[in-house]
Amino acid sequence: MVKVSKFDAVDYLDSEEMMAAYLVAAMEDENPDVFLAALSDVAKARGIAQLAKDTGLGRESLYKSLAPGAKPRFDTIQKITKALGVPLALKSEVAHHP
Repeated sequence: MVKVSKFDAVDYLDSEEMMAAYLVAAMEDENPDVFLAALSDVAKARGIAQLAKDTGLGRESLYKSLAPGAKPRFDTIQKITKALGVPLALKSEVAHHP
């Protein structure tokens, strides 16, 4: 019998670069739940207790905000991404013609 262990992205989020790349890739998906799930993975990899301290949000509040199907406030997402070192930024893809 072959034993298969469950994939957990947290096991691979072992550097700031990997965390940032994972979030950027998730942000490209049209489904906002994909980004929320990735943000949850990165938060777990970093440590919820540390993230709570860095954001000023309670641990329970973080768990609720990052739960599947949650609809967190934009300012909560901003606090979390900033504390993780990957603040949200907009990039224009509009071509500029002289």
